[in-house]
Amino acid sequence: MKSAEIRDAFLQYFEKQGHTTVPSSSLIPGNDPTLLFTNAGMVQFKDVFLGDEKRPYNRAASSQRCVRAGGKHNDLENVGYTARHHTFFEMLGNFSFGDYFKRDAIRFAWEFLTQVLELRPERLWVTVHISDDEAADIWQKEIGVSPERFSRLDEDNFWQMGDTGPCGPSSEIFYDHGEDVPGGPPGSDNDDLDRYIEIWNLVFMQYERQSNGELKPLPNPSIDTGMGLERIAAVMQGVHNNYDIDLFQHLLKAAAAATGCTDLEQKSLRVIADHIRSCAFLISDGVLPSNEGRGYVLRRIIRRAIRHGHKLGQSQTFFHTLVPALAEVMGDAYPELRSQQAQIQKVLLLEEEQFAKTLDKGMVVLEDALAQLQGNEIPGEVAFTLYDTYGFPFDLTNDIARERNLSIDLAGYEQAMEAQRARARAAGTFKTDYTAAGLDLPATEFLGYSHLTIEQGEVVALLKDGNQVDRLEEGEHGAVVLNRTPFYAESGGQIGDSGYLLGKNARFEVRDCAKQGQAHLHIGHLLGGSLAVGDSLAAEVDASVRGATALNHSATHLLHAALREVLGTHVTQKGSLVDSERLRFDFSHFEAVKPEEIRAIEALVNDQIRANTSVQTELCDMDTAREKGALALFGEKYGDEVRVLTMGDGFSVELCGGTHVQRTGDIGLLRITSESGIASGVRRIEAVTGARALALFDQLETLVDEAARSLKTRRSELPEKLQQLITQNRKLEKDLESLKAKLATAGSGDLLSEAKDVAGIKVLALHLEGADAKSLRDSVDQLKNKLGSSVVALAAVDGDKVALVTGVSKDVTDRVKAGELMRHLAPQVGGKGGGRPDMAQGGGTDPTGLDAALASVVPWVQEQLQ
Repeated sequence: MKSAEIRDAFLQYFEKQGHTTVPSSSLIPGNDPTLLFTNAGMVQFKDVFLGDEKRPYNRAASSQRCVRAGGKHNDLENVGYTARHHTFFEMLGNFSFGDYFKRDAIRFAWEFLTQVLELRPERLWVTVHISDDEAADIWQKEIGVSPERFSRLDEDNFWQMGDTGPCGPSSEIFYDHGEDVPGGPPGSDNDDLDRYIEIWNLVFMQYERQSNGELKPLPNPSIDTGMGLERIAAVMQGVHNNYDIDLFQHLLKAAAAATGCTDLEQKSLRVIADHIRSCAFLISDGVLPSNEGRGYVLRRIIRRAIRHGHKLGQSQTFFHTLVPALAEVMGDAYPELRSQQAQIQKVLLLEEEQFAKTLDKGMVVLEDALAQLQGNEIPGEVAFTLYDTYGFPFDLTNDIARERNLSIDLAGYEQAMEAQRARARAAGTFKTDYTAAGLDLPATEFLGYSHLTIEQGEVVALLKDGNQVDRLEEGEHGAVVLNRTPFYAESGGQIGDSGYLLGKNARFEVRDCAKQGQAHLHIGHLLGGSLAVGDSLAAEVDASVRGATALNHSATHLLHAALREVLGTHVTQKGSLVDSERLRFDFSHFEAVKPEEIRAIEALVNDQIRANTSVQTELCDMDTAREKGALALFGEKYGDEVRVLTMGDGFSVELCGGTHVQRTGDIGLLRITSESGIASGVRRIEAVTGARALALFDQLETLVDEAARSLKTRRSELPEKLQQLITQNRKLEKDLESLKAKLATAGSGDLLSEAKDVAGIKVLALHLEGADAKSLRDSVDQLKNKLGSSVVALAAVDGDKVALVTGVSKDVTDRVKAGELMRHLAPQVGGKGGGRPDMAQGGGTDPTGLDAALASVVPWVQEQLQ
């Protein structure tokens, strides 16, 4: 059976047993911030097992895509070197939420393996927990498993979600690959070898572990099982190595063709074939290469694959070309691979091209460090500098060190890394945070969707300096909690409202509104009178600020939809800030947005604004919201009831609790003011709307008029006039460079006479007045050509900056190296430098040391030759 056939057979079998087939969830866990990636089939059902979520079914089956390449579950370093480790794999699983338990779970597993897949019972070995007599009896007395192929284990057969929470004994099923494979049965002294391979784990969740370690029986015991598709495919296809199954063989052949490698047994090919799966699926789920979190893990996997391509002799970009082969074998089960194929390839190609530059720069630094290395250990500071300054991954440095029989000072690396973390923490800024008081405050009823003022709200709590108090006096800063309010509390990127709270004897200026739990904290300053718990206050939101904020917030939703339409559905929100002045929207995208794309996005949004459609909001449950196609943010917690915002007759459908316009036309106009990158794979757009957009047009008109007057031309002729000036300026710059070069080489015959003869090698060290770094390089090349066997060091001074260039003729580089000469000279002028054996460049900030430095060149060369 092929892998796809096994997957289909599993899901069809469990459908016949009353299970609902549930699609694989995203690799980005939507309900577990403790996980870097989805790493097991039960992750999407975690809240169901905990009782925090209800589903319309109590039996489920799935084929879940999983990644184990970061955090607690990390198989990255083993991939390619073992038969069964992968960064990406598929987990077949069946689940019961308080429905069937051990008997049916065991029966289903045995029936599927022996009747559907027709595996011989004598090739299967079963284990249970030492305390689980119930499961043991079911296996031996009802299923009929031989006691000779049965073990009771301790730690290996008890599963738990964490230190606390659902847990229980488990039962594992192993496949025996036969006597010709080394290894003993589970529980024996040599059970870690390859003969007996675990293929299925049945977890019986029947307890909840308390913080004191006590196991409390669950009221509704549940079932969670997992069977790796790749492992069972190896069994069904009669192979012992997962990389020999049909799915991997297709990818290995594609990787071999892309790298020019003809040996399919190469471990590097296995790494590449594994990594294209995890990379493609992570990108399809919205992860982009970056320097932190999930994006950093993705970048590590991509670069590791590229590195193994280099080891096979492929120095050109190749990794992105494997995506079509992956779509061929997995596209039927996961259509997103086909629909996003171009996007995935583009992201991988850009990362390959960027890594090529990183590799070139990093290798120069690393080779330079290795040339000076004394002993067999690379200093930790060097490995850290490569990572921190050049983006050179530590594991790549480690790979190169291993290949050259070197080690890395890991303690020194960690010390440098911790010092950087300390600097980052010290750079943080803090302010009084009323929401961090840790107090149990009464909930506030929010009336702000329909009201900007209310006549009466009761003061239910007062805060000062983060502590709860009974009174606030005139002039004091603090926070007021009302039982009901029209003030919107900062959430979802929208800033909190401002305005006033007014009582008989009090006037409180609200400068911000924030949430703590369900309480709205009106943060501000008591301008007059006093306030006490129990007082009655009128509340007035600043309508002009709220109105302008609503324009920007509504425009943000239209902008998000337009970005997805123009750039692709890979665009997901990474953050936003909406106030009365402007909107700021951060989103995932792998390259700068082109000017023509900016114009198209802007045009789409303004089309929706001019259509002037009604803005609809609706309260519904999460399932209904999903049916409507509402976009939700990964990692966000949503309650049983969510607010769906629809704009432009379905152009934008998102979950949002913010305040908005009544009709799209209220926004008036949107103008994008800037587009920039804020992190690898994350872009930022800023824009203005309404009156501020019109004011921006006025400013631009004024700037154009002023530019036309300054250049003494008409507005319509500005581009042509500017191009003329640019062309003229470039010509002048070239003429200036030419003059500098002539100046630097003027009287080169005289310069040649300054050279000293050291053991048959001409050595020349000079300070050239009026030269720059480029003319110094040109002069070094010319002088080397005329001098023959030679060592040349030239310097120039501009203010307090010293430029240095050294050169050595090719026939002398085996004895004297330009890079080493530069490292001798540069510190003497307060700087540093480096380069190749035949050419090096550097500089410094202490011209007073230049004469002595140049005078030291001849003695230094003599020392090298000796």
